[in-house]
Amino acid sequence: MEPNRILIIEDEAPLARFLQLELEHEGFHVTVVHDGERGLELALAERFDTIVLDRMLPRMDGVEVCRRLRRDKTTPVIMLTARASVRDRVEGLDCGADDYVTKPFAIEEVIARIRSIQRRTAETVKTVFRIHDLELDPDAHLVTRAGQTIELSTREYDLLKYMFEHREVVLNRETLLQHVWGFSFAGGTNVVDVYIRYLRAKIDDPHEVKLIHTVRGYGYVLRDKS
Repeated sequence: MEPNRILIIEDEAPLARFLQLELEHEGFHVTVVHDGERGLELALAERFDTIVLDRMLPRMDGVEVCRRLRRDKTTPVIMLTARASVRDRVEGLDCGADDYVTKPFAIEEVIARIRSIQRRTAETVKTVFRIHDLELDPDAHLVTRAGQTIELSTREYDLLKYMFEHREVVLNRETLLQHVWGFSFAGGTNVVDVYIRYLRAKIDDPHEVKLIHTVRGYGYVLRDKS
């Protein structure tokens, strides 16, 4: 499992070091930078789970850092500042910050807010199914392979999605028929073979690596054998 990564953008070196030590003690992997331009560059170039961002920074202030970050990324941002007026808090949140902590603060509160914001983020993480270069996005109802959109009928999409949900599992025709067509479907299991051929024509035939495989005498499996 990848470490939980925190980026601290804070120009007060003693405070930044204090935050770093406390967060590392809690098991986070911490990176520290001391100016806004470098902080934005790092935030855009690397993956972080949370950014702790000071508002008053040299070279680029925290509001501008957050505003520019939001053009490309949704990484959670907790803004730290000594400016505690309602107007300042509103400006900080409006620029894209997810939370706002005023100085001086208790480190326990900052840690609690980081954990809280990461729990909320985890609950809303978008699920995209992926195998090799084939992707299925349930929210967008979109299927792509090698970056190219593949147009599927409703039944083809439902069949592929069920196979994605059970990737690497060999599925017999009866199981696919029950879960994709429903128990009340009056047709025979040969309809599964027909739709597998439809999927292969769209997903596998144009590509060297085949992802839908037949297990003779049993059924089908979505698997990357490359």
